[in-house]
Amino acid sequence: MATPGTQPVTVVITCAIRPEKLDFARQALADVIREVRAREPSCRGIRVHAAADDPARWLIVEQWDSQALFSGPHMSQPHMQAFLKTAETFLQDPADFAFWHETLAA
Repeated sequence: MATPGTQPVTVVITCAIRPEKLDFARQALADVIREVRAREPSCRGIRVHAAADDPARWLIVEQWDSQALFSGPHMSQPHMQAFLKTAETFLQDPADFAFWHETLAA
């Protein structure tokens, strides 16, 4: 069994975007995802979903080598620090982060 914080993790982020900022938010997120994928090999993938009944409600699912790598080095990167400041301009409320470990795959 892996040491807590060192096994692969799925990060689930939910957030609400200000409707008038949807296009800006989409572009800012696309830009930072490009940076993350180019510079951070511990990121295994990022997918962004909009709610079927509300395009301003987003679900972001990220796969990382570990929670420790996500919470420490990733969140400390200059591109992430800049994005977090930018996100304050388009988020309705702070985003909600949850960490999940896969227990069964079909």
